[in-house]
Amino acid sequence: MRIVNVPLGERSYVIKIGPGLLNTIGRECRGILSGKRCAIISDAKVAPWFGRQVKESLVKAGFEPEMIVVPAGERSKSLKSAEKCYDQLARHRLERKSFIVALGGGVVGDLAGFVAATYLRGIPFFQVPTTLLAQVDSSAGGKVGVNLKAGKNLVGAFRQPRLVLCDLDTLRTLPMREYRAGLAEVIKYGIIYDAELFGRLERDMEKLLRRVPKVLAGVIARCCEIKAEVVAQDETETGLRAILNFGHTIGHALEAISHYGKYLHGEAISIGQVAAAKLSGEILGLAQHDIGRIEKLFHRAGLPTTVKLNRRQQKMLFGAMKLDKKVSAGEIKFVLARRIGKVEIGQKAPISLIEKILSRSVTHHASVVAPHARR
Repeated sequence: MRIVNVPLGERSYVIKIGPGLLNTIGRECRGILSGKRCAIISDAKVAPWFGRQVKESLVKAGFEPEMIVVPAGERSKSLKSAEKCYDQLARHRLERKSFIVALGGGVVGDLAGFVAATYLRGIPFFQVPTTLLAQVDSSAGGKVGVNLKAGKNLVGAFRQPRLVLCDLDTLRTLPMREYRAGLAEVIKYGIIYDAELFGRLERDMEKLLRRVPKVLAGVIARCCEIKAEVVAQDETETGLRAILNFGHTIGHALEAISHYGKYLHGEAISIGQVAAAKLSGEILGLAQHDIGRIEKLFHRAGLPTTVKLNRRQQKMLFGAMKLDKKVSAGEIKFVLARRIGKVEIGQKAPISLIEKILSRSVTHHASVVAPHARR
């Protein structure tokens, strides 16, 4: 088992990475908290696979868990879903010594974390991420929230988990499309922070696609280390932490205009990262060779790098980008790469240049469509 520390003073916690960890969740929670009542928030896809195992572990440790299951998919990351969770927590009579276990991918983690941050003005929660994307990115760092129709993550809070358990066994059941989507966040860490990691991904991509345990564990651990280093320096995103948003300005806008149903998050930010790399070449002088390496690696991971939009949808994309929470004084600002492993935040880009770059990444078409079918 690998352990990554997230040093945040009183809010410090660890990320544990390895096989067979679901069976330990009850013991882990008992070692941290003393309350009896708790809730597991999961979704309709994950709960049938792992819900019983987690619930039994909690019962064995002396807890009284309530299972809350929401529909799978980004649309559950909403205030309406949060309200339903609140109602079930109230019926189960959770109190301030109680806690929530987030069992699932990024949507479940963000929703459950938001519910934990706001119910009774805040109760503890534990992250048990079951997707690659959640294990390397969204489960750690404390950013929790829900979407509005206007845009992604516009309502939220900072609430650190008490523990993150990344059970590698859960990735065995992950559909290939969702696994590939997680690789988008993995590649991002190489671009923004660690050129050596990027080179490792170029070398080991085929092994990662086969989910070779030793290779996968090492890559997940390195991504968690990077996330921990960044969050430890800038917990509430006043500066450095913004580097984690590379590719997300365009990616989040694409998710919003396609109503959070056509693209998985990783697919949308794959398109966004390739566009951001091309924008980096124009503004910061990112070498064409490196832009090519970035685009090729996303292709090798089986991820989309272009999107099909008609003229109206392209206009909608710009409108959604202007609603992004990183916009300042009405200006769209980007995280851009000077070289692989080094990015700069707060980069302004003229609308004409953004349009030029997007024209290289956008094919005019009748509708937004999924880049490939669910497997």
